[in-house]
Amino acid sequence: MLKIIISPAKKMNIIEDYPCGLTTPLFLDRAHSLHEKLKGMSLAELKNLWSCSDRLAAQNYERLHTYSPKRALSPALLSYEGIQYQHIAPSVFTDAQWEYVNSHLSILSGFYGVLSPTDAVIPYRLEMQAKLKTEQGADLYGYWGSSLFEELAGGGMTELVNLASAEYSKAVLPYLTAIPCITCIFGEMVNGKVKMKGTQAKIARGEMVRWMSEKGIEKAEDIREFKELGYRFRPDLSKEDEYVFTLTAGNPSA
Repeated sequence: MLKIIISPAKKMNIIEDYPCGLTTPLFLDRAHSLHEKLKGMSLAELKNLWSCSDRLAAQNYERLHTYSPKRALSPALLSYEGIQYQHIAPSVFTDAQWEYVNSHLSILSGFYGVLSPTDAVIPYRLEMQAKLKTEQGADLYGYWGSSLFEELAGGGMTELVNLASAEYSKAVLPYLTAIPCITCIFGEMVNGKVKMKGTQAKIARGEMVRWMSEKGIEKAEDIREFKELGYRFRPDLSKEDEYVFTLTAGNPSA
């Protein structure tokens, strides 16, 4: 089965009205362990771990002590509010699109490990690259180890479309051996080279997920037909494991 991985977003909210049933995150117990560890840290320690402003640190500290992963009531795909998720636009999904993402899409998370779109979550702040020491290692890559890959592979994955950032895909890609993986690059041509911009890439990744769910894409090679927002597949710049999409003339980056 074709699987798609994406990154989470820092901005989250609680969604009370949603068109899907809730499921339970596979690594809920491990997320709960991280939650308890974070609750035992001071605000100053957490601000340093989170690398954020005083305002965001206070907000997330309050959320940390208000919500519990074992009493979550909000589906993951609707809870993340970053620009990528705005362009996935799950709030207007058809039933067929929900069925597609529930079968094919996984959200990587420093806190939850890997999430299905309908998994119940709480607002949290914990990036995969955070230097949080645990008994399993010096950071979250050590904490999760190969478990995220094993979960994806155990779900019958035969090929992978990587739409996650390097920070998150690093938790899965090193363990891929026999399973084909295509990483998507979105950019524009500048002085003869492909230039990627962070916001532009997030928008394109979101559009790709939405488009794949609309078309019911089942083979990774078929994403070469992606033409949203003026992007076109560039076979001359692509490799077997890396598909490059560039903006066509007259379609500047967002």
